[in-house]
Amino acid sequence: MEVYLVQHGEAKSETEDPRRALSDKGKAEVRLIAHYAASLGIKASEILHSDKLRARETAEILAQFLSPPGMTRETGSLAPLDDPSAAKSVIDQAQAPLMIVGHLPYLSRLTSLLVFGTPQPEIVKFRMGGMVCLSKIDTGWVINWVLTPELLTQTRKET
Repeated sequence: MEVYLVQHGEAKSETEDPRRALSDKGKAEVRLIAHYAASLGIKASEILHSDKLRARETAEILAQFLSPPGMTRETGSLAPLDDPSAAKSVIDQAQAPLMIVGHLPYLSRLTSLLVFGTPQPEIVKFRMGGMVCLSKIDTGWVINWVLTPELLTQTRKET
């Protein structure tokens, strides 16, 4: 089973938009990642996101491309400074691949908790709009791959 962890796309500054909606660049980068993920055949039963606008918008863009059966759902305990153990419980009980859209340092702490059993140290450098795939194995979780907007942009330039 897989879990996909996605850092929300780039948001507008708080002075520009107090609700911190995605910027045009953030939307474009999330669309790029979502399109590529769909081309790889990535499936998730649903996309969970925090209550912050930038996470919801990121989840909605991903859902447009990935069409998860459960669509998107706001869930608690995904704020930047929340304890990641609640999400670990949800992930551990999941019967189908999940996607979680969140924030830093939360996603870094969740990744470490899944892989090492402790939220420290940071083992993955997340990037706005980026996606990390983890897979469940007999002994726990492993990191399969990391996908960033820069990686896709660079690959496009080389072809």
